[in-house]
Amino acid sequence: MKYTIIFILVLGSMCCTSQENNNIHDFTRVKIDMILEDSISIRALDIYNDTLIGFGYNKGYGFINLKTNYHELIEFEISEKTKNENNWITEQRAVGFNNSSFFSLGIGSPARMRKIDLITKEEKIVYTETHDKVFYDAMLFWNENEGIAMGDPTEDCLSIIITKDGGENWTKISCNDLPKTEEGEAAFAASNGNISSVGDNTWILSGGMKSRVFYSPDKGAHWEVYNTPLIQGTSTTGGYAIHFYDKDNGVIFGGDYTNPTKNLQNKAITVNGGKTWSLITQDNGPGYKSSVRYIPNSNGQKLVAIGFTGISVSNDFGKNWVELSKEGFYTLRFISNTTAIAAGKGRIARLIFD
Repeated sequence: MKYTIIFILVLGSMCCTSQENNNIHDFTRVKIDMILEDSISIRALDIYNDTLIGFGYNKGYGFINLKTNYHELIEFEISEKTKNENNWITEQRAVGFNNSSFFSLGIGSPARMRKIDLITKEEKIVYTETHDKVFYDAMLFWNENEGIAMGDPTEDCLSIIITKDGGENWTKISCNDLPKTEEGEAAFAASNGNISSVGDNTWILSGGMKSRVFYSPDKGAHWEVYNTPLIQGTSTTGGYAIHFYDKDNGVIFGGDYTNPTKNLQNKAITVNGGKTWSLITQDNGPGYKSSVRYIPNSNGQKLVAIGFTGISVSNDFGKNWVELSKEGFYTLRFISNTTAIAAGKGRIARLIFD
């Protein structure tokens, strides 16, 4: 009986190890399958149950069914009542799903959060904010009821709104309850990638004159802020995307999109939940990128970074990078251990890594 138990435990350990390390081989190639090509610019996407893509673009939002490739683009209609209203048609650069709806948030003022029912496709505006500095950059849902969106400061703190009722109502956190931003500190609405979460832990990346990481251990109730070593000091420099593999291991990526080949101080990792960050591959590897993601089930070992300059992969925790393609995209999300969806100027594609 003792030996049987030991055998079962060893077998179980082997199975778990095999499942966790099923990306053990190095990725050296990527196949790009175009799903949609159109005269639109897409910087924000999210994926529902690995089968439905929701994305925002410069005139509205849209959906793609990954099983059938059926797509629909919803371009905002302008009625007589709204045709003269400022910012009715605005680029949607923050999107997200909960279990029943899709949410789309535009940049600029007035900022409008739209909630679209996944079954009826009924649309309603659930949040509006008017301010000459309002500019929302990214959003995500922790679960079916709780979600967060972030944007540039309108006062002396980041703009952070939170919902706790499935997106029906959103409340802006007071600057009294947030760390103060510094002059010229904001964020980049480049990939819907300024926020990352693991469990109740949430990280927000800023950029510009100051590039820092804002951390909440409890879904936005309390906040701390940590410095980063990324290039900063101008309106185009700093962190553009953040992603955490687990509560300890994370990556930030950015640079300067006006000098995209420069690869100094544009990528860093943390192993202590964002408290401190270490630069990786100085003067080596890719320059500016707008989106970075850990490959699922890779023990945090494999990373993919994309931008208008192309697609790069690291197979060793960011120590070395390989350029897989010069095809440009703005943002991506993984749907399996080897497949991601990427979007950019005029297209959405399925990326298959091998």
